[in-house]
Amino acid sequence: MGNSKAKPRAQLDRSAWVLAATDLLAKEGVAGLRVELLAKHLKVTKGSFYWHFKDRGDLLQSVLEVWKEGRIRDIVKQTRANPGNELSQLHHVIDVYSASRSRKGMMIELAVRDWARRDETAAAVVEEVDTWRLKCARELFLACGIPMAEASSRSMLLYAYVFGVSLMFCDRYADNLSELKNDIAGLIARSSADTPA
Repeated sequence: MGNSKAKPRAQLDRSAWVLAATDLLAKEGVAGLRVELLAKHLKVTKGSFYWHFKDRGDLLQSVLEVWKEGRIRDIVKQTRANPGNELSQLHHVIDVYSASRSRKGMMIELAVRDWARRDETAAAVVEEVDTWRLKCARELFLACGIPMAEASSRSMLLYAYVFGVSLMFCDRYADNLSELKNDIAGLIARSSADTPA
């Protein structure tokens, strides 16, 4: 006779709820991020949710906070360069963020940005993350000898490019698409010695 005891279900902690909520946010948007749907997705009761969160607003705040911390941590990591390697790090940042490596990551980014269009709290979080992005990129440009005003402009150009290209479906645009992307990265990250007078 086999052992018919059911395995005890693992207890969900707060972070498991936030992770599942972030996944649901990417698929359904903030309006579709409902406690009932989330509990069903996690195969638990709604009561389990209230063990960890005061209400839906508490969950939403946690999702924003975890997203913000993760983005800022990644931005700092990707823009950190050893002295003398700032230009190659700029090329790395452009390559990493303009590649469509993480469809899920882009879906989360878009969902958070859509949420920010309608919610002041989400907008403030997105603005904080974008400010980190721009400041960290600007520091790389400054370290390459680019003057402050131009470093600021290039930082905005860098992120306008990487966000724009990550949203585009342009694989059929040209046979040499990777060369085009390399040329664009070169234009954005060129050194101050290469800048026309």
